[in-house]
Amino acid sequence: MSDPILRGSTYHIRKRVPRRYRDVEDRDYVWISLHTDSPEIARRKAPAVWTDMIEAWEAKLEGRGDDAANRMAAARNLAAKRGYRFLSAAEVARLPLPELLDRVEAVVTSKGRLDIAEAEALLGGAKPPRLTVTKALERYWKVAAEKRIGKSADQVRRWENPRKKAVANFVEVIGHDPVVADITTRDLHQFKQWWVDRMTAEGLTPNSANKDMIHLLSVIREVAAAEEIELQFKTDRLMIKDSDPGTRPPFSVTFLRETLLKKGALDGLNPEARAILLGMVNTGYRPSEGASLGPDQIRLADRVPHIRIEPNGRQLKTPNARRVIPLTGVSLEAFKAFPQGFPRYGTNSASLSATVNKFLRENKLLPTDDHSLYSLRHSFEDRMLAAGFDERIKADLMGHSLKRERYGAGANLEHLHRLLKKIAL
Repeated sequence: MSDPILRGSTYHIRKRVPRRYRDVEDRDYVWISLHTDSPEIARRKAPAVWTDMIEAWEAKLEGRGDDAANRMAAARNLAAKRGYRFLSAAEVARLPLPELLDRVEAVVTSKGRLDIAEAEALLGGAKPPRLTVTKALERYWKVAAEKRIGKSADQVRRWENPRKKAVANFVEVIGHDPVVADITTRDLHQFKQWWVDRMTAEGLTPNSANKDMIHLLSVIREVAAAEEIELQFKTDRLMIKDSDPGTRPPFSVTFLRETLLKKGALDGLNPEARAILLGMVNTGYRPSEGASLGPDQIRLADRVPHIRIEPNGRQLKTPNARRVIPLTGVSLEAFKAFPQGFPRYGTNSASLSATVNKFLRENKLLPTDDHSLYSLRHSFEDRMLAAGFDERIKADLMGHSLKRERYGAGANLEHLHRLLKKIAL
């Protein structure tokens, strides 16, 4: 790079505009001020200043397309390169007069012409993208990318699918793919009414409707915030109250002993699913936690055989879910047959629950229609409660939060093993 040239009291560099940028820069050569009267500082600053100029021209080129999202991104980038914060036109108009004039002067070329790209960047001329709901969903995957961190492929799929379903349902109900900025309160209440009608016709619970609404609103709100899209709807009274939310009922000890664990009762279930179910009986782990266990988490050779609930390529439900559980009774025997874990379900725990619950229903191994595989977790907690387990120990074994501060390391494996042997089946 040529040496800076002193013009007046400030050093400048004179550079020929590369052919690529002739359409966005209305001159063949540019003089760029280095804002210093020190030749040594000027020489140090020159390369970076020239790089900034190139990047600003690139931002102008990026903003030349018809895509509103790209134009907005380019305008923000160019404003930053010029040392300004991007503001909407309304915000620019409210600036103090000296700041406003400074921006106005900056968008005029050396030949006295208005530079459109500069105006979009510094005067808020770039318009927010007119994103439809389905386009917003595509944008959402990038906006909410951090929510994928730590999740397994199966967890990512189960995180994405409800949001895809909610958006698809909304578009179907509204009858077209609405622009996010145009969505009205009436549209959302129309969606709510559609769910109310389905609940009446199909006997569904409010939980399904409310989840759909929550997923839809989270997509819209997060993308709108990222793109600075002003929303016009209100969300009052969109959730449907559940008069009887209920909980998944537990299996009784009698039912477990005389029916579910009766010899031969589970013979028709595939071996891996059967082992995960039996492992759940005396550990109370979540089905997905059991399915994801690998050889490093199954410690059969230790003095106290146990399992370690750890991320292992997937995200735990909560920080409290990380825990150690001794193996006893039928659960210990089940893990002896699968010391390496469960490759069939390790990355697809959703199919595990579907397979087991279908088997239990078809073979009349559920006391009521409200029972499911997950009832084993509730049963395990009830058995600990009946045996008088300390609240801290119950919370630690279930992976629950505690209503007070946790102090110390908690009970050791030997202590936990002695307690669980008393309630083992």
